[in-house]
Amino acid sequence: MPLVDIQLIEGVFDDSQKQQMIAEVTEAMVRIEGEALRSVTWVRVQEIASGAWAIGGTPMTAADVRATRATPA
Repeated sequence: MPLVDIQLIEGVFDDSQKQQMIAEVTEAMVRIEGEALRSVTWVRVQEIASGAWAIGGTPMTAADVRATRATPA
């Protein structure tokens, strides 16, 4: 029984986007493990409070992530 955890900074993704993540990750797992395991494939979205997630010791906020997504690569 696979369990996939997706951890996000709270306030970055809306409910529709989180549901899409769950659906698409589930489909990816089923492609790998087979249709018989769909009913026991768990996907959890866990949201971490904005500012309680850090990279290199620097706290990241939802605003930081949104600014990063808006910046062209």
